[in-house]
Amino acid sequence: MLSDGFWRIIRIGLVGLVLAAAVAGLVLGDAWLWVAVEWSPPAFAGFYTRGGFDTWTTVALLVAALVKAAFLWLILRAPAPGPLDRRAKALRRLLYLAVAYILVLWFPIALLPDAVDAAFLLALWTAIDVLYLLVIRWRSRMLRAAAGVLFAVELAGMANELLDELDLPELGSGGIVGLGLMLGGMAAIIITVVGQRRDGRWSRGTQVAGWLSVGFYVLVSPLNILLGMIFSDGLAMPVMIDAVGLVSTVWIAATARELPAEGRPADLPPARRRMIRVAVAAVAVLLIIPLLHPEQTPHLTYTGWSMDCYDRPSFGDLKPEERDAAFLCRARSTDSGVPPMFPDSLSDQEILAYGRALCRTKDGDEQKAILTRAGSERPAWGADLWDLVYICPEIVGATHPELLRSTTETEAANTAYIAEQNAKCRDPWPRTKGVVQATANYFLFVDGDPGYLVHDPEDEAADEAAEQATDKMYDDSALIGVAGSAALIGHIDDVVDLCLTVKAFRTAPPPRTAGWDQVNEVPIVSRSGRLTVPEMGEGGDVGAGAPMPNLAIAGKGRYRLRVYVRIGDAGEEHLVVVFPGASRKRLKLKP
Repeated sequence: MLSDGFWRIIRIGLVGLVLAAAVAGLVLGDAWLWVAVEWSPPAFAGFYTRGGFDTWTTVALLVAALVKAAFLWLILRAPAPGPLDRRAKALRRLLYLAVAYILVLWFPIALLPDAVDAAFLLALWTAIDVLYLLVIRWRSRMLRAAAGVLFAVELAGMANELLDELDLPELGSGGIVGLGLMLGGMAAIIITVVGQRRDGRWSRGTQVAGWLSVGFYVLVSPLNILLGMIFSDGLAMPVMIDAVGLVSTVWIAATARELPAEGRPADLPPARRRMIRVAVAAVAVLLIIPLLHPEQTPHLTYTGWSMDCYDRPSFGDLKPEERDAAFLCRARSTDSGVPPMFPDSLSDQEILAYGRALCRTKDGDEQKAILTRAGSERPAWGADLWDLVYICPEIVGATHPELLRSTTETEAANTAYIAEQNAKCRDPWPRTKGVVQATANYFLFVDGDPGYLVHDPEDEAADEAAEQATDKMYDDSALIGVAGSAALIGHIDDVVDLCLTVKAFRTAPPPRTAGWDQVNEVPIVSRSGRLTVPEMGEGGDVGAGAPMPNLAIAGKGRYRLRVYVRIGDAGEEHLVVVFPGASRKRLKLKP
């Protein structure tokens, strides 16, 4: 074993190196300062910042250097002398391996696939928890059993992470499961500290470090919110939390150091113990006090990156008390890189007040003035009614009652609308029955759609054929583009929907061009034995409003596609006739 003098030299050297590197980094630039304090590549900082560190981040890094140096001094203390049995030796080595991972090994392991990192941590802490059960003198079967249960919950959380990285079914999903696994991990630390106290080998200082690590995890979420409000930009918040989080590493190292039954470190004198208690209580109070605000103080519930804001519920699906939060999500949303309606620097109350003012505006100029006053990055865009409905439903609902619907009501209204539109379409050849046929309204894109496809959706080259058919349609005055297993049929008038009837025959029917504006016939092939028209998908607004049959009634092979088009009082009407045919000619039966 290395002598105490050698350990002291190592401690002084490494701690001095950390402080000297931090000072040098302050002179040499942000990249050096980041590496000196955070012990990670500067690219990690570049992911979060652009154009260098701000003042708060620089100050946080300098303070973090002092905190980490103090913690490192405690972590690198020499192991306590004394005999160890085989299990205790294994536990000490694994705990020091865990310390090495937290300080150094995390980076080379992070270069490997994420699943390797998750598997390594699961294996490491499984071994440590098993040895905790065997090495710690719990002095109670019930306490040891409780520790086993909590360790299992902690390991279940790690196993869940591994399953997620491997894209395998997880043990559970949702916020409740995640919260339960996190609380299980905290409870595992608590019961380990309780076991150390009952065992008697570990000093009060080690137990205090254990309780502080629990306190850190309890406060880490409130600290994220609090410090995120103070340091809304830059890296000050994660730097500070990373530095304070090393207290758990101090506890792990102290647990490994004080394993021998003999040579247990002497407890501190009563006066120093009282001083430590006062210091710990003061730190806890100082961390909690900033979280307490008067009722009227502005606060921040949701930011643009809040996980709870990814879903957008319908107004009718929310309870009245949930609607303000939904508006805050939309007001701070940065979906698809779009600037938020309001900046994160505004409190909830301010944003809600600005939002209600937007509800009362009469034109876009008034909205622009309000958004400019609020510091919005997109004042010219104004505010959308489907966002404002959450905070002023009585105003928005008066002119747009459809925005007040629930998801179920919206689906029912859409279904009724599609059925109504389908009912307006009639079969233009009612006496000529096809082997299969269907009539429905075909809904097009509102902003302009070249037409609809008759294609083989199971063809391996279906997408490529559709693209080629689209290109060819614009080169053909007949507005029909054909490429292998796809035909894109355009529309004559500027419409958003049209009546479509499809029929399949075993032989070519008579042309019967009377009453139609255009009749064209083109070749098409089915490579899988299917030819059909796209239907409206779930939640989609493009496609046929009713199920479309398979028009390739003879299976794989070549077919003829005849398209009838006319415009009448009811709008544009199309009849698509498909029948087997080997000819590759294009015919204009009625130009």
